Amino acid sequence: MSLESVVVTGIGIISPLGHGFEALMNALLAGESGVQEIPELEKVGGLRSRLAAKVEGIDPSQIPRKIRRSMSNMSIYAYLASQQALAMADYPQERLAEGRTGVIIGSTLGSTETSENFFTDYFRDYSLERMKAGLFFQIMGHSCAANVAQSFGITGRVMGLSAACATSCQAVGYAYEQIAFGRQDAILCGGADEFHPLTVGTFDVMHAASTAFNQQPDKSPRPFDTARDGVVCGEGSGVLLLENKTAAEARGATILAEILGFATTSDTSSIANPDAGAMFECMRLALEDAGVSAEEIDYINAHGTGTLQGDVAEARAIRQLVGDRVPVSSLKGHLGHTMAASGSIELSASIGMMRRGELIATRNLEQIDEDCAGLFHLQQNRKAQPKLVLKNNFAMGGINSTVILRSSLHD
Repeated sequence: MSLESVVVTGIGIISPLGHGFEALMNALLAGESGVQEIPELEKVGGLRSRLAAKVEGIDPSQIPRKIRRSMSNMSIYAYLASQQALAMADYPQERLAEGRTGVIIGSTLGSTETSENFFTDYFRDYSLERMKAGLFFQIMGHSCAANVAQSFGITGRVMGLSAACATSCQAVGYAYEQIAFGRQDAILCGGADEFHPLTVGTFDVMHAASTAFNQQPDKSPRPFDTARDGVVCGEGSGVLLLENKTAAEARGATILAEILGFATTSDTSSIANPDAGAMFECMRLALEDAGVSAEEIDYINAHGTGTLQGDVAEARAIRQLVGDRVPVSSLKGHLGHTMAASGSIELSASIGMMRRGELIATRNLEQIDEDCAGLFHLQQNRKAQPKLVLKNNFAMGGINSTVILRSSLHD
């Protein structure tokens, strides 16, 4: 249980469905898809998937060159999302340098595009003469977190997590714990990733990338559907500003939601294959941390990537937890899988559902797989005012994470 209450006061979004929290919510509620057929994937030998969900309309020149030089695309996304979150929260600039504001923003890897460009040049003649001084700052594992902290002059605790699909859900959870235990007053937290063909290739090699809908990009991915055939990789960033509730109220901040509980666990049964029992235990521990029961949950935002095994395991875990009583949906059909950014973008959307009074259905869920049945799957948007929301993110490597949210509209 928390020693201090922790709330969300700002949200920043760079996604395949647009820039900003409102743009994201409008597109999701309208049922739009950010998935495209990507011609450049045809050039990669052995790659079968041609789909991705890419960010569009970014102008890096809006960031001062002095700080932009150390940024790859993912750090640019994280910077812009952080800027939005701070602006939404109207967070006092002077507090950034007082040592009580931190950053926890992760990515799956450092910039793969930057690494590729360097080695393409290096292998021409094995020369370092053309290597740029800022290269390392774009490919280091904590690039997003460090660039955000440096750019905004944030002097508190900085962490750069890397836990694949669970990265930003963990970032929010660890930020919640830091503030709950009084170590920080506020933390910018979330994740970012940038698109690269090797990301798609990684899933394709494991037979986990969508390949059957290359000419119908808006028909994939298909979480929990009988015709699902894998992940559609995406990119972007989601950043939330978490604050100590008492401090936020004292400065008159608008409270968007409260982080009520968090759990993250390691599933050692397999480094690649998901386990329903481990997923259930992670959700159970998050509820225990929040001090609420499964019967009190009003909506579950599933990880739901559209893979054959992952969706079945998660469906079984959720069915064991709540049966068919609680509405469940995944947003991957709209956004693709934005990798390290998925947890924070989808968590932000869950807050948006609370505030707008409408639950968003799983896009492309037309016929529920019998192995994923027994849940209250949302196949159409539904008017509702959920008080408590459970958000899942499960990653390869056996990393499970769950966050529990409480609506501020019910205070």
